[in-house]
Amino acid sequence: MLKNKDEIIKILENGGVIAYVTDTVWGLGCLPDNEKAVKKIYEIKKRESQKPLILMSNEIYNLLEYVKPIPKIGQKLIKKYFPGALTIVTDKSEKTPDFITSSMKTVGIRIPDNEVFREICEIIPGHVLATTSANLSHQPSAKTYKQAVENMSGLADLIIEDYGYNAKGLESTVIGVMNNELRIFRQGAIEIEI
Repeated sequence: MLKNKDEIIKILENGGVIAYVTDTVWGLGCLPDNEKAVKKIYEIKKRESQKPLILMSNEIYNLLEYVKPIPKIGQKLIKKYFPGALTIVTDKSEKTPDFITSSMKTVGIRIPDNEVFREICEIIPGHVLATTSANLSHQPSAKTYKQAVENMSGLADLIIEDYGYNAKGLESTVIGVMNNELRIFRQGAIEIEI
């Protein structure tokens, strides 16, 4: 499906930032070990430095090395809701750089349920993106390719078309899983009661 695979890989390997569709809203991402690229995301969005990015991939096993062993209650959520509109915040491992997590001890992980996003992850080095929504801070998230272009033209190095796999337009639910306890940070597309 993706027409410009080589371009996507080259941009990311050179510290670039890409915008892409997910199942919820449009995302903006880079390779997680590239501090220059992560800084660029913060500059593009005018994002406060204390707000962490999250890690997204097409398969859970690509994300497991970035986190400490996930408590059982978190594993149940993963089995039930991944891929989908749920972000799980849990203790990070040594592999997750502090510049992604604003020096916090936790990191959010998610597997979007979107064909275009899945294919991007399949082709990129490491199969994981450090990511946030494709909009300026305090502005609405981009829900369509047109809005992503309006938000990110001249800012992101590449805006990948959605090939008809549209975002649903509602942000993911964010749940913290620490010490086998759950904490809801944001109710989004998936309603979870604890």
